[in-house]
Amino acid sequence: MASIGAPGVVTRVILPNQTLYCHNLNDKLHKDDLRRNLYMLFTTYGIILDIVALKTRAMRGQAHIVFRDIDSSTQAMRALQGFTFFGKDMKIAYANTKSDTIAKLDGTFKLPETELQPEHSGAETAEQTPGQLVVFGKAPAIKAIPINQQDDTAKGVKRGREQEDSESDNDVEMEVSDDEDDD
Repeated sequence: MASIGAPGVVTRVILPNQTLYCHNLNDKLHKDDLRRNLYMLFTTYGIILDIVALKTRAMRGQAHIVFRDIDSSTQAMRALQGFTFFGKDMKIAYANTKSDTIAKLDGTFKLPETELQPEHSGAETAEQTPGQLVVFGKAPAIKAIPINQQDDTAKGVKRGREQEDSESDNDVEMEVSDDEDDD
């Protein structure tokens, strides 16, 4: 979707969203302090589900605030646009995409596919990378068989009593040892 802007430039219109993108935040604050203060500031406008504030190089001085509904996020954006927050004027916009927290609540969340996840699922074996071959060597051709594997047929069966001669046990006298030394 495009809107009318400068001649020759197409700008994107970002639709109202439950998630607000805040930037131009003070990057000297610790992450926990930043999240706590953002929560205390934004909670007056509605219920906050999540605040994502990272201290990585790319995300320093930025945060995403996830509200429960769009009305709350719109009200907070209008009221706090340009608010001086720890010495800097905060800039707020709607987030470009739906937050993972909202997607999980909707039931539309999908795990992002990465290069490390196998594309095929099933009984196929994964190929080893050259680094794995150097460290671990070649993978065995067959599966290892457990050494101490118990037989399932014997489970739950009590072992029988051995019949012994009861008379032979009764006839034998106990030996008494004399531990005291006679002087």
